[in-house]
Amino acid sequence: MSDVDTNWLDNNEEQAWRSFRRLLSVLPARIGRDLAADSALSSADYEVLSTLSEKPNRRWELKGLANKMEWSRSRLSHHTSRMQQRGLIEKRPDPDDARGCILVLTDRGFTVLDEASHHHVVSVRARFIDHLTAAELATLQSISTRVADLPD
Repeated sequence: MSDVDTNWLDNNEEQAWRSFRRLLSVLPARIGRDLAADSALSSADYEVLSTLSEKPNRRWELKGLANKMEWSRSRLSHHTSRMQQRGLIEKRPDPDDARGCILVLTDRGFTVLDEASHHHVVSVRARFIDHLTAAELATLQSISTRVADLPD
């Protein structure tokens, strides 16, 4: 790396990056604390439940959800096993992947998600959305989509 010329960040770029890094730490932590206090769900629980709720028949294969969450299959499998013990999801065999499974949102999981979502949106609004203008939200959406969709 020492042979390569580094294109260092200028002061404006560095300040923007540091502010964004802080936002990436502070905002999820605060919203996660609110979620846990209001519903006893972790942010990861909420992500699994809300993603499953949007899918046809409230089900998705483990490997697809692991890819979306950028988790290993093993990590998601362990996490969802704990969620299964709480009755939030079911795991069913995946006919297309002998090592995988299909995650299914249970009626209980859907009810827990529905109750949590009301508190969650209050937190997201209070901690984030209500502090931005419509133009800032549009810019944020554009930037977020562009950067998130960059190839690895």
